[in-house]
Amino acid sequence: MPMELTQSRIQKIWLPNDNRPALPRRSCGPQLANSPTVIVMVGLPARGKTYISKKLTRYLNWIGVPTKVFNVGEYRREAVKHYSSYDFFRPDNEEAMKVRRQCALAALRDVKLYLTEEAGQIAVFDATNTTRERRGLILNFAKENGFKVFFIESVCNDPTVVATNVMEVKLSSPDYRDCNSTDAMEDFMKRINCYQASYQPLDPDNYDRELSLIKVIDVGRRFLVNRVQDHIQSRIVYYLMNIHVQPRTIYLCRHGESDFNLKGRIGGDSGLSNRGKKFALALNKFVEEQNLKDLKVWTSQLKRTIQTAEALQLPYEQWKALNEIDAGVCEEMTYEEIREQHPEEFALRDQDKYYYRYPSGESYQDLVQRLEPVIMELERQENVLVICHQAVMRCLLAYFLDKSADEMPYLKCPLHTVLKLTPVAYGCRVESISLNIEAVNTHRERPEEAKKGPNPLMRRNSVTPLASPEPTKKPRINSFEEHVAVSSALPGCVPQEVPTQLPGQPLLGKACLRPVCHFLKVFSLLIFPR
Repeated sequence: MPMELTQSRIQKIWLPNDNRPALPRRSCGPQLANSPTVIVMVGLPARGKTYISKKLTRYLNWIGVPTKVFNVGEYRREAVKHYSSYDFFRPDNEEAMKVRRQCALAALRDVKLYLTEEAGQIAVFDATNTTRERRGLILNFAKENGFKVFFIESVCNDPTVVATNVMEVKLSSPDYRDCNSTDAMEDFMKRINCYQASYQPLDPDNYDRELSLIKVIDVGRRFLVNRVQDHIQSRIVYYLMNIHVQPRTIYLCRHGESDFNLKGRIGGDSGLSNRGKKFALALNKFVEEQNLKDLKVWTSQLKRTIQTAEALQLPYEQWKALNEIDAGVCEEMTYEEIREQHPEEFALRDQDKYYYRYPSGESYQDLVQRLEPVIMELERQENVLVICHQAVMRCLLAYFLDKSADEMPYLKCPLHTVLKLTPVAYGCRVESISLNIEAVNTHRERPEEAKKGPNPLMRRNSVTPLASPEPTKKPRINSFEEHVAVSSALPGCVPQEVPTQLPGQPLLGKACLRPVCHFLKVFSLLIFPR
C-alpha cells in the first residue's frame, strides 16, 4: 500500500507520515548516500595546503555539506607551548617525532568523532602527510571506520610562489610571533628542508594507482586526477580546478532603489525610482574612480539591475541565476499584506528563514543551489562588479565571509552601498562604501522569538579572519611538553604561550622588514640550491 505523506510546512517537501522530524538537519545541501569522506592534504610546508583546506571547506559548507578542517599544526601548538626551532621537525629527533605522531592521532580521533557523532560529512585532515607511512596510517584509520579517503597534494617548485606564501602567512604565524623576519625566514626554510629529505610524493601511476586523488601543480597550472569515486569528489575536483590566487577585487551591490522598494513590495520587476537613477549615475562615477582593468559587469535579468548597469556605459552580462528569490504567491506583496493574507506562511518564514520556501516559490537553500555556477565563475574571474538583489547578495556574501545558514538571511545589504571584497591569505577583506544617495531601508531584523543560537550542525567550521566565531575549543590533547627535548631558542625569538585558537593572520607578516628582493634571492638559494 502506498505510504501516506505529509508536506513539510516550512520546506514544502513531502515526507513520510510517521512522526519523524520534518527537517533532517544532517545536511542542508546534497543528500549524499555515500560514506563520510576524509580529505587528506599532502605536500611540503608553504605549498598552500591550509589555503586550499579552508577555501574548500568554506565552499562545501556553503553548498550544505557539513565540513570541518582538522589542522594538525594547531594540535602541535596545543601540545608544545614553546616552539624553539626547526630542530623539532628533524626526522632524527625521536622525542619530537613521538609528539608529532600523538598530535596526528589526536586529530584523527576528533575526525572520527565529527563524522560519526556530530553529523559531519567531510573532514579535512590538514597536515604535510609527506610519507607513505603516515598516509598508510590514515588509510587504515579510514578503513576501520568505513570512511572514504580523497587525497589533495599541492606541488609547487616555483621559488617565488613559495617565498610569497612564506611572507604572507608563515612569518606571521604563532610560531614566529616574537621573531624578527630574518631569523624566522631562516628557521622556516630549514623546517622545509627537514620535510624535503623524507618527502614521498603521491604516485598515481604505480604505488598509489588505487587511491582517489588530485595533484594540484604550480598553483593550478596543471592537475592530475586519479580514480574519482563519487559525486562529491567530482565536485571537489571541479572546484579546485576553478580557483586561482591572482590578486583581484569583487564588488557587490544591489540595484538602485526601485518603485517597489518605495512601496514596500517584494519581488516583481519594477523599474528604478528617481533616487535609484541617481545611484546608477553615482555608481558610474565610482567605477571610473576605481580605474579597474578589464572589469566584468554582471546583472540579473530583471529591469532594475539592467537599468542600473546601463548607466555604467560598459558591456554587461545578464545572469538569470542572479534574479531575486522567487516569493511565489507572495510576489509583489508588502509584508503587511502577507501577514494578513497568509498569516501561517508569515510566521513559518520567521521561524526558519533559511529553509522556508514560499508556496510556489523558493527558499534561501534553493537560492544557494541556483547561485553555485555564479560562485564558480566568480572564482575563475578577476575584477567583477555584480549588480544583484538583497537575498542574492546575502548568499554571495555568506560564501565569501564564511557565514552560517542561520546568519545568511539576516546579513545587512543596504541599497546604494557597494561592498568591496578583496581575497586575502585565509579569508576575505570587506569594505562597505556608501555612495551617499538616500534610499529606503529594506532590511528586516530577525524577530525576537527567532533569536536563538545557530544550530551547531550548520556552523561554518573553517577558521578565517572574518568567519563567525566558533564556540570556545576544549583542550583536545594533553601536553607533551615533558617529551620534548630541550633545544636552544632562535636568536631574536622569545618563547611564549600559544593560544588555543589561531588568530586571524594578516596578508603580510608584521616582521617582514627586509627588502623583498633580498628575501626572494636568499630563499630561492636555500630551498632550491643550484
